[in-house]
Amino acid sequence: MDTKGTTNGSTHGSTHGSTNGSTNGAIPTTRRRPARRLLATGAAAFALLAGAATPLSPAPSQAQAATRAATQAATQAAPPAKAPAAPPAQVKADGQNLTVAIAQSVDSLSPFLATRLSSTTLLRLVYDYLTNYDVKDAHTVPALATEWKPSADKLTWTYKIRKDSKWSDGQQATAADAAWTFNKMMTDEGAATANGSFTSNFKTVTAPDPETLVVTLKKPQATMTALDVPIVPKHVWEKVGDFSKFNNDDKFPIVGNGPYIITDYKTDQYVKLKANKNFWRGAPKFEELTLKYYKDGDAAVAALRRGEVGFVQNLTPAQAASLKSEPDIKVNDAPGRRFFALATNPGAKDKSGRKFGDGHPALLDPAVRKALFQAVDRKTIVDKVYQGHAVEGQGYLPPRFADYHWQPSPEQKITYDPAAAAKTLDDAGYKKNAAGKRVGKDGKPLDFRILCHAIDPNDKAIGKYLQEWWGALGIGLKVECLDDVTDPWQKGNYDLAFDGYSVNPDPDYVLSIHTCGALPTSADVSGQTDNFICDKQFDDLYGKQAVEYDKAKRVDLVKQMQSRLYDTGFMNVMVYPNAVEAYRTDQIKSILTMPQAAGNIWGQDGYWSWWSAEPAAGDSGGDGDGGTSPTVWIISGIAVLLVAAIAVVTAVRRRSTAEDRE
Repeated sequence: MDTKGTTNGSTHGSTHGSTNGSTNGAIPTTRRRPARRLLATGAAAFALLAGAATPLSPAPSQAQAATRAATQAATQAAPPAKAPAAPPAQVKADGQNLTVAIAQSVDSLSPFLATRLSSTTLLRLVYDYLTNYDVKDAHTVPALATEWKPSADKLTWTYKIRKDSKWSDGQQATAADAAWTFNKMMTDEGAATANGSFTSNFKTVTAPDPETLVVTLKKPQATMTALDVPIVPKHVWEKVGDFSKFNNDDKFPIVGNGPYIITDYKTDQYVKLKANKNFWRGAPKFEELTLKYYKDGDAAVAALRRGEVGFVQNLTPAQAASLKSEPDIKVNDAPGRRFFALATNPGAKDKSGRKFGDGHPALLDPAVRKALFQAVDRKTIVDKVYQGHAVEGQGYLPPRFADYHWQPSPEQKITYDPAAAAKTLDDAGYKKNAAGKRVGKDGKPLDFRILCHAIDPNDKAIGKYLQEWWGALGIGLKVECLDDVTDPWQKGNYDLAFDGYSVNPDPDYVLSIHTCGALPTSADVSGQTDNFICDKQFDDLYGKQAVEYDKAKRVDLVKQMQSRLYDTGFMNVMVYPNAVEAYRTDQIKSILTMPQAAGNIWGQDGYWSWWSAEPAAGDSGGDGDGGTSPTVWIISGIAVLLVAAIAVVTAVRRRSTAEDRE
């Protein structure tokens, strides 16, 4: 799943990804399972996982064969290495327009519904939050609220709202907007879809004056300085009817108070934004920003080479390596804020306990789940699939969040051991039959399905490895690669799935999606749950960490929660992928990463990258539509004719120049 990462993520993510980064919840009526992780897309990208930088013991034969065949296909499909380069596309002379290639489509423009990292990252540009995260080290800093103070019993929080924030239609942003936003989430189930966990403990929210917001709680809440909730303008949103269906895409420009204003949107195509000249922190330097969706990662990279886009994300190792030698392109490879996991259907059910879906009953046995993970070679995944651009997975929270990152003890750790996996199954009564197939207690062969994202080469590659590893145990695996896994996931019609989230600096949200309270109210309605997990011990720990203000004690509780997730085996983290991305230095002179020392650009816990991005003088890149102006093509055509006229006397030299350029 791709959401915020508290995110608000994914990783969402942000994220909650974040992607709510803080990547949160899911949209109602249709469970919009994000095209989960922000990883590379494109059929040819799958091919590029051959040639690991680190020597390993031989990989499974089928996976190796698939890798070689795919690599050959990608090589044949690629343009000749020495082919003359096409003239780059150009932006307007002022260089104030930037097109960003994104690898995940936007699920909703509504802050109350959006869960994908692409969406929550976008919404951070459009709406201000009460607080933000510092770009250097992610500590809490003022945003719409300039200061905050809890009462002695921690049950009342008072926020001072800044005077210099205005909505893009000219009206003042006030405490009444924040109070209305939170109250709507507290009273309307549809409005609580994406971020409801943040307000479920709220008792009352009032605005005694335009600059004062008062929140009273049922019990203390540790996330009161990390409420990853976009604040919306009351005078616009109070006219909305059904919040569970309103996607905020019927009228433009969209009223906001962030660094950018949305001016146009086409589903699964693009989002256009213009700079908010009245943003209180200062207007961003690019006047126009276009987020353009590319289903094919190779196409996005090709567009970057041509200058049609100024930034790409989710690069495969081969793509990143090829771009490092390109002039005017900088590759950013940094520790990410996401995890990539193997999720097991724990028996989908709603809040009333009513079961639905068709998950395989054998996976309810802890021994089966343990054996499957004992037969997963995470080192091979890191080295062969990610080619070193990832870290071997352990706890639920990535090592980037050092305070909360957890590692199992040597006695607890599940290591790659096929012999031990076979013994675990034998001891639990899952023997092999005469045909070498492992059979369940009902006498039927163990054949599982795993949900795979068709646009994600990592899913496909790892699926091949799992077929080999588990096949050696006598277990069958069908890799079901779909363009959209939302429907079967929402209905509980899966056995296993590739899952992931972007994590925010505060881990509350990404933990909340595994509580019983996150389950849907019924089978046909979305909840905030990620994988239908409902475990009393986990819930008890979640409740304790949520009210713990002592940092050391809260860290310990969060680590206990990760330990519990690890031991139950419904979520097994395989790797923490790096953020591998690139941008054109002839379009972007400078841009902030988060953390500033060595962090990511796309999917941050804030708006720092695109707010800070500075155009390069005389840059060239995609125009607002991601295309090339007619004037440029005319000039380019004249240049080509002139070159052709001189070709007879300079053929050898021209050929040499073209080869050097490529």
